[in-house]
Amino acid sequence: MSGLLSKLDAVLGPEWAAVLSQHGWAWLLAIVFGLMAGALVISLGSRRGREGDDGPNSSMSTQLAEIKGRLSAIAEMTLQRHAEQARAIDDRIDNLSRNLGQTLDSLTLRVGDNLAESGRRTLESLSSLNERLAVIETARQSLAELSSEVMSLQGVLANKQARGAFGQMRMETIVRDGLPVGAYEFQATLSNGKRPDCLVRLPNTPGSLVIDAKFPLEGFEALRAARTPEETKAAGQAIREAVGRHVEEIAEKYLISGETQDTALMFVPSESVYADLHERFPDLVQKAYRARVVIVAPNILMLAVQTVQAVIKDVKMRDQAGVIQREVGLLLSDVGRLAERVGELERHFGLSVKALEKISASADKIRKRGERVQSLDLEDAAEADEPPPRKRLSTRT
Repeated sequence: MSGLLSKLDAVLGPEWAAVLSQHGWAWLLAIVFGLMAGALVISLGSRRGREGDDGPNSSMSTQLAEIKGRLSAIAEMTLQRHAEQARAIDDRIDNLSRNLGQTLDSLTLRVGDNLAESGRRTLESLSSLNERLAVIETARQSLAELSSEVMSLQGVLANKQARGAFGQMRMETIVRDGLPVGAYEFQATLSNGKRPDCLVRLPNTPGSLVIDAKFPLEGFEALRAARTPEETKAAGQAIREAVGRHVEEIAEKYLISGETQDTALMFVPSESVYADLHERFPDLVQKAYRARVVIVAPNILMLAVQTVQAVIKDVKMRDQAGVIQREVGLLLSDVGRLAERVGELERHFGLSVKALEKISASADKIRKRGERVQSLDLEDAAEADEPPPRKRLSTRT
């Protein structure tokens, strides 16, 4: 390779050899092919020179000069094309780099925006999820509390004594909310030693209204859980026995002539039990009516208490009728005195009006006299207005 470059240096000169070493094997191959073509042309020329009449030295110099000029032109054209291609490639690389940079910047910006938007949406979703979880946790706590209360209520309803206390508490709450203090008494003792749950004292009558709370729940639960006709019949029979026993006990213990009313109230603290009694056991309801015991639910008891409250208010109004009439009489006498005083004030106003009229007349006379004085002569006015001489009274010496 070094020998070839030295030969090229000798043939083409040091400048072209430096260009070839700089631009690599492509240029070297091009020069080699050019030299081979030149050598071929020289050999052909030498043959023709030997055969012709001219001398060999002149023809070879001419051919070498032509080859050298052609090679120089080819090298320049090749270098120019290479430079143009290099510039085009550099421009393309610059454009590609710039486009790639812009694309990367745009892609980075979009990725950043997408990540920010995704982060924001994720944060919103997490916030919404936390709120929903808080609501769900609150609902869970409420359900847990409700379930515990239901379990507590089931425990209360499972025990007969606790169930009776629950019914009595509901009855006492309704009575306290509807009647004034002193119109009722809980656990009062009757003359026969029996103690009903509540006595309501009615006005203008010696007998009190008896209210007793009962809660026959086992039979109704068995009736709801029954799956066969035999179970349904057995549950119905249990309900009839329990309710009939309660009605008989109230009628025997608490209906005392002259001490209590002829009718007592049996309070059932469940609207569903009351509805089942009236829907499925109308014979029990009629039996209670014949025994002068009325079965009432919370709503019916509330209505009865409100009726008693209206009766108590009406009786109080009647009791206060004399007081009201006396107060109305005093009010009328006060109105009469007020009318007399208004009359006196009117008379005083009349006298004041008359005095004001006299004052007005005197003022008119004074005004007219002043106008006359201004219109007449002073002497005539003096003569006209001169008073007559007074008579002298003789005095005793």
